[in-house]
Amino acid sequence: MKNIYIIGIGLIGGSLAIDIKRNDPEVVIHGISRKDATLEEALSLNLIDKKATLDDIAYADLVILAIPVDATVKLLPTVLDKVSDSALVIDAGSTKLDICKAVENHPKRRNFLAMHPIAGTEYSGPSAAISNLFVGKTNIICEVEKTTFKLQEKALELFKFMGMRIRYMNPEAHDKHIAYVSHLSHISSFMLGKTVIEKEKNERDIFDMAGSGFASTVRLAKSSPEMWTPIFRQNKTNVIETLEEYINNLTHFKKLMESDDFEAVFDEMKNTNHIKDILEGIS
Repeated sequence: MKNIYIIGIGLIGGSLAIDIKRNDPEVVIHGISRKDATLEEALSLNLIDKKATLDDIAYADLVILAIPVDATVKLLPTVLDKVSDSALVIDAGSTKLDICKAVENHPKRRNFLAMHPIAGTEYSGPSAAISNLFVGKTNIICEVEKTTFKLQEKALELFKFMGMRIRYMNPEAHDKHIAYVSHLSHISSFMLGKTVIEKEKNERDIFDMAGSGFASTVRLAKSSPEMWTPIFRQNKTNVIETLEEYINNLTHFKKLMESDDFEAVFDEMKNTNHIKDILEGIS
């Protein structure tokens, strides 16, 4: 795969570009973006070798869509229309069901591999791209059986070089599970940030008192609304379900405090400490 076209040169697209180039310095990485300024920045950072347009992807060996999920749903069928029969097309979206449905009956569905690398930071844009972002990270692949075997092999070889751990999942299960472990945490962070910002209007010293615990908890509130709003829209049903459960737990915790039942408060936190064993088991 020598001619690589990346649509969306931000954190994920740019980081993929860095590692692909490290794997094979001879590849030519072409960048495609709505904004020419983004491509200019990507060129200046050596993330891409050339600018390109959608019409150019007829010459692609590999096309990666690393754009907001609503844009992927709209653009993916067009990309498949334009690529050659031997090209591999990959998306990196945080939702999978709507994306897979958008091309389920496409004549070149066999050229598409749906993936979601569970990696990232709270930053966006070309300057956010970093090397080795995907080392040790889980990469969820959906509907792998619908991708032609030769292209599966090429993709898995690339993912292996990047140090990714591969999991296979159907799109429905992916979207349900990711609502808990990713989408809910982003909403929690955004709303914690909102609560503190509103309070800060009257208490100017509040940020002087913020420690590392606050900083780490609210970190995700720096994430791009342009990326996350479409994710919440596409995964609305699952996200609402997780929010209802989360709100119920918050309400229960509040009631325990209101009733001065701090023994139960202790038990709630002690029982939840089990999360560290789960996370250590994953790592």
